[in-house]
Amino acid sequence: MNQSTRTLPAEFRNLSELAHNVWWSWSPEGRAVFSYIDPTLWRLTYHDPIKQLQRIASNRLEALGQDTEFLRLYREAMNAFHAYMEAKDHWFGRTYPQWQDRTIAYFSAEFGLHRSVPLYSGGLGILAGDHLKEASDLGVPLVAVGFMYNQAYFRQVVDSNGWQEAVYDSVDPMMMPIELARTPEGELAKVHVQLGSRMVTCVIWQVQVGRVSLYLLDTDSPENSPEDRHLTARLYGGDHRTRLCQELLLGIGGVRALRAVGRDPHVWHANEGHPAFFLVERMREHFQ
Repeated sequence: MNQSTRTLPAEFRNLSELAHNVWWSWSPEGRAVFSYIDPTLWRLTYHDPIKQLQRIASNRLEALGQDTEFLRLYREAMNAFHAYMEAKDHWFGRTYPQWQDRTIAYFSAEFGLHRSVPLYSGGLGILAGDHLKEASDLGVPLVAVGFMYNQAYFRQVVDSNGWQEAVYDSVDPMMMPIELARTPEGELAKVHVQLGSRMVTCVIWQVQVGRVSLYLLDTDSPENSPEDRHLTARLYGGDHRTRLCQELLLGIGGVRALRAVGRDPHVWHANEGHPAFFLVERMREHFQ
C-alpha cells in the first residue's frame, strides 16, 4: 500500500486500508465514516479521504479514538469492506461458472473513478469507471489498463478579461489511492515500448477499485528523455504526434503491462479507439 497517510490511532489504524481502495466512494458505510471525521475538512478536500487523513488535526484524531459514534461507523465500514472483498458468491460466478476463471482486459484512455483519482475528463471516463465498479460488484473477472497522468486534465478558469484559460495541476501519487505494481516475483513492474528509433520505459501503477485492479502506465521515469517523460503527463494533451505515441503506449505497452504483472486475459476490450494498437501487440504475440 502507498503509505501516504500518517500513523493513525490504534483504535482505527486500519482506516488507511479503506482509504486506499476506491470501494469507499460508492459504499454508504465508507462515505459515512470519512464524512464524520471532520465535515468541514471533508468538503474542503472534495471528499478525498487520503488528503483528509493527512491534514486532520492531531487533537481531532485523538478525540476520534474515544468517540463511540465514530468507532461504530468505523467498525461497520471495515466489516462491510472485508465482507465485500472476501465474498465468494457473486452474480458472475453463479451465472457463468465455466468462465469465472477467464479474465477480461479492459483498456481505456481515461477512468472516472472519483475526483481524488483525476484520470478522466468526461463521459468516456465516467463510463469506464462505472464499468469497473459494476464489474467489482458483480464479480466479473475484469482487469483494466490506462494511463497515470501526472498533470491530469485541465481545469477551466476565466481571467480578468473574460478569457478562458486551461490550468493543469500536478498530481502527487503519494496523495492518491495508488501504489507501484509488482511482478509475480515481487519486483517493480515496468515495460518497454519501441517508439521510432527510441525505447520508452513505462512504470506501472496499480489502483484497487473494489475487487478490480486498474494498472496505469507512466513514462515519467528517469530512464526516459525529458520529451518522453512528458508523454503520459496530460489526458488528450499535445499534438497529433503525442497522441499517436500515447495510443501506441496504451495499446502495446498495456498488453505488456498485463504480462508483467502476471495477468493472462482471455477477452480483450477497447473502450473506443484509443487503445486499438493492442491488436497489433496481440498479433505479434500470436505469430512469434
